[in-house]
Amino acid sequence: MTITLHLPEDIAKHLASHGEDPARTALEALALEGYRSHTLSEEQIRRMLAFGTRVEVHGFLKQHGVHLNYTAEDFQADLGKPLAGR
Repeated sequence: MTITLHLPEDIAKHLASHGEDPARTALEALALEGYRSHTLSEEQIRRMLAFGTRVEVHGFLKQHGVHLNYTAEDFQADLGKPLAGR
C-alpha cells in the first residue's frame, strides 16, 4: 500500500537538512508506534523496514529506546521449559 503524507515544506527541508529522509522517518515512526502499542510484531517491522534479520529489528528498537515485547513466558518457551508452578 502506498500512503501519501503532506508535510509543510519548511518541515521537510528541516528534516532533509539534518540528513533525514522524511519518508523513511515517517515509516520508522509508524513502525515504532505499531510495535510499542503491540499492533505490529517484530516480523512485521522487519518486513516493513526491509531488514534482513530479527537482530536488525532489535538494534533499530534499541536505537530508539523501545524495549522488546518479550515476557518471562517467551523466555521459558525459548528454553523449552514451562514456568515453575504451571
